[in-house]
Amino acid sequence: MTSFPSAKRPRDERLDLFRGLAMLIIFIAHVPSNSWNAWIPARFGFSSGAELFVFCSGFASALAFGGVFVRRGWWLGTARIVYRLWQIYWAQIGLVVALVAIVAALDSGLGRTDLPGQFGPLLSDPARALLGLATLSWQPDYLDILPMYLVILALVPAVMGLRSLHPALPFALSGTLYALAWIEGLNLPGNPWTGAGWFLDPFAWQAIFFLGFFIAMGWLPLPQLRQPRLVWSCALFLILSVPLSFWGILEHWPVSQALRNLLLSGETEKTLLHPLRILHFLALAYLVLSLIDPWRGRLDRGIGRLFIVIGRQSLACFLASLVLARLAAVLTDLAGQDAFAVAVVNLVGFTAIYATALIVGWFKSMPWSKPARPAEPSRAEAQPGETLSLAGSRFREAS
Repeated sequence: MTSFPSAKRPRDERLDLFRGLAMLIIFIAHVPSNSWNAWIPARFGFSSGAELFVFCSGFASALAFGGVFVRRGWWLGTARIVYRLWQIYWAQIGLVVALVAIVAALDSGLGRTDLPGQFGPLLSDPARALLGLATLSWQPDYLDILPMYLVILALVPAVMGLRSLHPALPFALSGTLYALAWIEGLNLPGNPWTGAGWFLDPFAWQAIFFLGFFIAMGWLPLPQLRQPRLVWSCALFLILSVPLSFWGILEHWPVSQALRNLLLSGETEKTLLHPLRILHFLALAYLVLSLIDPWRGRLDRGIGRLFIVIGRQSLACFLASLVLARLAAVLTDLAGQDAFAVAVVNLVGFTAIYATALIVGWFKSMPWSKPARPAEPSRAEAQPGETLSLAGSRFREAS
């Protein structure tokens, strides 16, 4: 098996910065009828915040778990993955239960009827719905990212085992799964009532996860940043994708919409992670990384600091963003989609996500385990020398 340095690598703040940015984009995209959704990066290109999130998750997984396989062996590395899978699974279950309770409470308190629309099967067929939730064979709308991540993360032990046999085998596995998703429709059951598969096919989306994983593990060489020809090639590709992605053009130029439909295979392009989405993400990532490279040492300042703090607590912030998105949807609906109200709700949501990161970071720092700061001695707790000096002064005063 290829050897890697055992020393812990310094944290790359670019990873946390982009993960934090992805959290805010996902929050905006998960608020129905959010007017800000029309201006997120996905509206100007083929890829979206989902690609950024999954790629960063793969990169972070290599940093968090890859070294365990290398230092402690395959069995302990697999045990570490299983422990994380356990955490993610219960995070998903807890998230769904919390959202059902929140929607039910809002319906009861505000006289709304959102529960049947968002979690209808729980009311019409509760036994099958609960079984679907427990087995991840039913994923309500907007709640499919964590299950996808869970399945992909479960592939890591197979990838690490194959790597020990031959360096090319992990790439062969990832490529084969991606091809089977496209050619054979390889997917998991995602709706017990319609027979539909998962909206985000994990066997297709693992391709971009493992791109990040392979890069972080050092298995995939990267081109040097800021190469003029590559920078301009990426920029040209991104510019050409705008007419095929921006709603302002698609709505008024039927030829552009027809060409997009021809290139992106209609409704399956996101489910199966169309190759153009991968290429667009890679081009965007290379261009952005090249542009910020001169300021790499100053990313942890200003708004960059905000993104980094959020990115360091990505799971907690992701869970919070989905809950906040449901609350934001109700508030914007009550406000009649007023532009000012929508802006306030989005900004309050950002603030709440940032506050979540700060609170979780504080708990993770375990301040209770740090040594207590020594208290200033009171007069009653004066040192022996101080007590004798005080007594002597009082004796002189009395005499």
